[in-house]
Amino acid sequence: MRISNKKMIEMYSTMVKIRRFEESIEELTASGTITGFVHLCIGQEAIAAGICGVLKDTDYITSHHRGHGHLIAKGGKTDLMMAELFAKQSGYCKGKGGSMHIADMDLGILGANGIVGGGPPLACGAALASQYKNTDDVTVCFFGDGAANEGTIHESMNLASIWSLPVIFVVENNGYGEFMSQKDHMRIENIADRASGYNMPAEIVDGNDLIAVFTAASKAVRQVRGGKGPVMIECKTFRIAGHFVGDPESYRDKQTVKKWQKAEKDPISRFEKILLEKKIATKSNIKKIKQEVHAEIEQSVEFAKSCPEPSTEDLLEDVYVD
Repeated sequence: MRISNKKMIEMYSTMVKIRRFEESIEELTASGTITGFVHLCIGQEAIAAGICGVLKDTDYITSHHRGHGHLIAKGGKTDLMMAELFAKQSGYCKGKGGSMHIADMDLGILGANGIVGGGPPLACGAALASQYKNTDDVTVCFFGDGAANEGTIHESMNLASIWSLPVIFVVENNGYGEFMSQKDHMRIENIADRASGYNMPAEIVDGNDLIAVFTAASKAVRQVRGGKGPVMIECKTFRIAGHFVGDPESYRDKQTVKKWQKAEKDPISRFEKILLEKKIATKSNIKKIKQEVHAEIEQSVEFAKSCPEPSTEDLLEDVYVD
């Protein structure tokens, strides 16, 4: 399929923004400025940019604990995200959600989720609402290979199939469920094979190839919007960073990580090469995009630092209490 030059530049900029945001978070966490567990999606930017690049503002997404990229790609504001990670009152969830529970209902972001497999049932709920209201909105459910073994994903896929819900199940297979290689926690190579058990179409793509992801997502969205029921896309990628910032990573080979960090595998470097070769962008264009992104993230950090701390009076606000 043909992708406009404008869309190509837009998605490239999104990937660069995700990468810089994550690098900044890594630096801030390592220095102790941000506390708590933070999970990064460095190396997986093409999935967020490619999938969300097809969606409308009124479409929904559910994310997981490694979800900063999804939120940015769906239009999340980096200053409010940063403030949330700083646990500041001006953050998306008033500093109470942190890295793993950022949400923006106005943008269709139903929330990242610290519970492995917590997103799929929410995705089915949003999709059922769209079906009931007779809109053409779709819901994208992002989950990882670890969550692929959770009962919630199977129950959700079964329900979505039975009711022909407008859901796209996107599995980001980065090779590791927490500290365990995929080959040690499942006996199949392709998670997409499981979709056949629910009579659900599935496609496997190179998750580090932005064009491949965007093309698969475009096809899936057309089918789901057309009322033909749910679809699965398995994006094969790799988790460059550890499970969390500070992970000693004693469970995997460092040479393998270095191999995936090389330009020919890195999704941003790969796409940047395409933009230059096809003369869609010049080196000066690329430099300008990176400078603008860097400035935005720096401003987001300064915004977060200047925001007020939550007050003790607000402790029980927005909390369900019996």
